[in-house]
Amino acid sequence: MSELTSLTIAQAREKLNAGEITSVELTEAYLSVIDAANESLNTYVVVTADKARKMAKASDERRAGGTIGGLEGIPLGIKDLFATRGIHTQACSHILDDFKPEYESTVTQNLWDDGAVMLGKLNMDEFAMGSSNETSYYGPVKNPWREQGSNTALVPGGSSGGSASSVAAHLCAGATATDTGGSIRQPAAFTGTVGIKPTYGRCSRWGIAAFASSLDQAGPISRDLRDAAIMLKSMASVDAKDTTSVDLPVPDYEASIGKSVKGMKIGIPKEYRVDGMPEEIEALWQKGIEWYRDAGAEIVDISLPHTKYALPTYYIVAPAEASSNLARYDGVRYGLRETGSDITDMYEKTRATGFGHEVRRRILIGTYVLSSGYYDAYYLRAQKVRTLIKRDFETAFADGIDAILTPATPSSAFAIGDEEMAADPVKMYLNDVFTVTVNMAGLPGISVPAGLDNKGLPLGLQLIGKPFAEEELFQASHVIEQAAGKFEAEKWW
Repeated sequence: MSELTSLTIAQAREKLNAGEITSVELTEAYLSVIDAANESLNTYVVVTADKARKMAKASDERRAGGTIGGLEGIPLGIKDLFATRGIHTQACSHILDDFKPEYESTVTQNLWDDGAVMLGKLNMDEFAMGSSNETSYYGPVKNPWREQGSNTALVPGGSSGGSASSVAAHLCAGATATDTGGSIRQPAAFTGTVGIKPTYGRCSRWGIAAFASSLDQAGPISRDLRDAAIMLKSMASVDAKDTTSVDLPVPDYEASIGKSVKGMKIGIPKEYRVDGMPEEIEALWQKGIEWYRDAGAEIVDISLPHTKYALPTYYIVAPAEASSNLARYDGVRYGLRETGSDITDMYEKTRATGFGHEVRRRILIGTYVLSSGYYDAYYLRAQKVRTLIKRDFETAFADGIDAILTPATPSSAFAIGDEEMAADPVKMYLNDVFTVTVNMAGLPGISVPAGLDNKGLPLGLQLIGKPFAEEELFQASHVIEQAAGKFEAEKWW
C-alpha cells in the first residue's frame, strides 16, 4: 500500500484542500496498486483508468477555480450493480454480456456531481444473490484477511464482496454497495470495514439493477465511520425517477460523530442469541454492551418476538421479487443471446446459459411461491409476517429505545469453496440471520469493526436505528470504533 492510498477519505480531503496533493496524484497511486493487486484479489471486473485520469484532471481544474464538492477528487470503486453511462454494467452476470447503459444511476451521478473519481466497476455476487461473492460470473473475490498462520483464501462476504475487499485492501478510498438482506453489513464485518445500509428510501434505487425492489438499498462501504458519513451524504437524495425515495433533507452525518451517547437507550434483543452461536460472537456482543455502559448509555433488554421467522420470510419475499425483476433478461434487446429454433427456445437457452446456479435457484423458488395455488400459502403469508417483524421494531422504538445492538454475523469469514456451504444452501443463507430483519422492516443498520476472533479475523457489531435516524447510528457507532481501535489485514497480495 502506498502512502497516498493509506489515506482515509477525510485525510485525503484535508491534503487536497491544503494543496499538498492533487487528485491526479491520488488517482495514479490507486491505479498503480490496483494494477499490482487485482490479479490476486479479483475485486475489479473493469478498471476505468482513462476515465479516472480524465475525471481527476477535471477535479483539479475545478479546485483551482474555487469549486470544491463534498468528494472532490476522491477515487471510488463502484459495485457492478450500478449503471454507469457507456461503461460495463453487468451485475456480474453472463446474461448481461457487453451491456453498457446509455444512462447513469442516480447514486453514481450524485457522487460525480460532488467531484468523485471513478476507478472502475467492482466484483459482486451475480445480481447481488449470495453471501460470499462466489456466484459472480467473473469468479470469487478474495478477502485480504487470512487466518493466522494460514494461506487459505477466504471469502469477503457478499454480495458486495468486491466493494468490501477493495476498501480493506486500499484499492479505492471508498466504495458503493447495495444491501438487500445484509449485502453491505456482512461483507463489512468479514473485512474489518464500516458498512451502512440506510433507511429504505434514503438513496435512490434508479439505475441499480433490481434484485428485490422492496428490500434493495444503496449505501457505502468505507474504512471508518467518518468516511461512511461523508459518502452517504453525497449518495443520498430524493429522486423523481424513484417514487420510493423520500423527500427529506440529507443531514450532515459527519457532525454526529463524537457526540456523547449519555442517556441513550440501547436495546439488546434476546432473540438474537441463536442456537449454535459461537462463544466468541456472544463475548464480543457482551463487550459491546459494556462499552456502551461505560459511555453512559442505558442498556435495556428487549424482545423482537418474530425474529425467528425473518429468515424464512426473507427467502420467500426476496426470490418472489427477483423472479419478477429478472424476467426482463431474455436475450431479445441486450446482453447474451443464444440461438434457438424459435423464440421460446431462444428464451430458454439464453436464460439457462446466462444465469448462474444460485440465480436460477432463486428464480425457481420465487416463481413457485407466486404461482397459482401457492401464492396465498407462501407469499401472502410471508408479507403478513413481514408486517409483524416491522411492528416488533416499532414497539421497541415507541418504548424509548434509540438503537439496537446485535452481532453483525454468526461467524468470521470462511474459506472459498467451503464444502459445507456448497452442499447446503440453507447453511449459506444463515449468514444473513442477523441482518435480514433490518431490510424486512426498512430500517437503517450499520456494521462496525469490533474486534478479532481467535483466528485473527475481523468481527463486526451491528447497530439498528429508527427510520431515517442515520445520524443517531453514526453517533452511537463511534463508541464501538473508539473502544475497538483500528486493525488492518497484513499485506500478502
